[in-house]
Amino acid sequence: MHYLTTARLARAGALATLAAAAVLASGCTNTGSEQSADVINGKQLFVKKCGSCHTLAHAGTKGVIGPNLDSAFAYSREQRQGDDQIRGVVLGQILYPGRGGVMPAKLVKGDDAKDVAAYVSRVVGRPGQDTGLLANAVKAAGGGKPIAAANGVLSIAADPGGQLAFASKAATSPAGPIEIQMPNQSGIDHNLVVEGNGTKIATAIIKKGVAKASGTLKPGSYVFYCAVPGHRAAGMEGKLTVK
Repeated sequence: MHYLTTARLARAGALATLAAAAVLASGCTNTGSEQSADVINGKQLFVKKCGSCHTLAHAGTKGVIGPNLDSAFAYSREQRQGDDQIRGVVLGQILYPGRGGVMPAKLVKGDDAKDVAAYVSRVVGRPGQDTGLLANAVKAAGGGKPIAAANGVLSIAADPGGQLAFASKAATSPAGPIEIQMPNQSGIDHNLVVEGNGTKIATAIIKKGVAKASGTLKPGSYVFYCAVPGHRAAGMEGKLTVK
């Protein structure tokens, strides 16, 4: 779900309502499909594959490139559309997102796509938080201990699970020459920028590997962030203290 357009989701929601009415009129239902899905796997995959573009409150994702899914499906919830109808819309968008968008078709496939659709349909547009096993399905990102530079290198990793966060929101470094490094195993475009006190050091954008750049730091406070559009706004930043 790399991303869904709000207009397309709205149209799909309306079609889902009509389809649901037809199904009910025929006496057929499909209530067992969510029970057969692995919503824990669905949440994990959503965070990794979709969260960099979409906001979904229950999943803790804050992507701003694509539509906020809670807002996009608010009308569906108001109209009392059930999880089955919403799941069908989401699955259809995963498999056939339509022309002109940046979301590739079948970003997740087979049972994985069904799991993602089942998870999204269960939580989207609903208040509260995930509970039970779902609450711990994805490790909270950005909550690591402050990172300290060592031997002239400051290494701040991108979250490997695909969340828009670094391994920590705080770092320290001595003043002087520094090489900044950003290990990135997420498969999502990220870079690392350190900025402040008239200095800006920025690595290249990479999907996987270790991005590097060098510069000189003066004593003071700096901000570090990812410059990929939408990522900093979604929370991919932190504070660097140089002494």
